Amino acid sequence: MNTDDGYMKITPVPIIIESDDSGVFIVSCSRFKGCHTFGKTIDEALNRIKEVIELCQEDSPLGR
Repeated sequence: MNTDDGYMKITPVPIIIESDDSGVFIVSCSRFKGCHTFGKTIDEALNRIKEVIELCQEDSPLGR
């Protein structure tokens, strides 16, 4: 996400990390409807949620 001055705007958002019975990590961000993903490792799940949050911010009035 670029701003007019060329710098990225960083906004902290809350996330929830859970694991299911099979050991998969499920991550969600309650600030955006439908903003959730999963990964086999915590690192994979966190990398994926960063991408999902960026997409949600682009589509949301909160991210503009």
